[in-house]
Amino acid sequence: MTDFNERARDWDSDPMKIERAQTVAQALRQQVALAGHWQALEYGCGTGLLSFALQPYLGEITLADSAPGMLEVLAAKIERANIQNMHPLLLDLEVDTAFSGKFDLIYSLMTLHHILQVEPVLDHFYRLLNPGGWLCTADLDREDGSFHPAGFSGHQGFERGALAGMLERAGFVNLSFSTPYTILKRSDQGQRAYPLFLAAGQKPGV
Repeated sequence: MTDFNERARDWDSDPMKIERAQTVAQALRQQVALAGHWQALEYGCGTGLLSFALQPYLGEITLADSAPGMLEVLAAKIERANIQNMHPLLLDLEVDTAFSGKFDLIYSLMTLHHILQVEPVLDHFYRLLNPGGWLCTADLDREDGSFHPAGFSGHQGFERGALAGMLERAGFVNLSFSTPYTILKRSDQGQRAYPLFLAAGQKPGV
């Protein structure tokens, strides 16, 4: 958490992060037909790059993160842009299990692999969605542990089949996966490629 607070000020200075968010936003819009009245939640929003790309296509957007430093940068960006439908929120669903609300869309980017207990959070997402609502999460395909530095305590990405099983157990239907982006990182062995998936699932309803 301290690391994300320290990195918040310079987060948007990386062109790759901006390109990644814009590309994932475009892929999300291709997988799910968004509506301008939808209530949306971005979980693990960071500085809000993905939500800024989706903001013109949604109604009210709650941007949740557990890092106060990220939310501070986000709030300043929203104020400078004079955007009225984006609302930062300090939230950690692994701790704040009583959080409630009703959303038509929940989405995340590079957040799931930081969550130690994924299935309870997916269950919570399901409860937060209106019938017919969508969950869209973009994250790392399973990798060999080289993406993060030594000492990282999260997941080394996800096998798509295993994640699909978690989503199905949570109750989601109409699952789909795409590969919207590949992160390229330099290492001692040269440049490495880390594909990202975008998983979409729907809560049954009318």
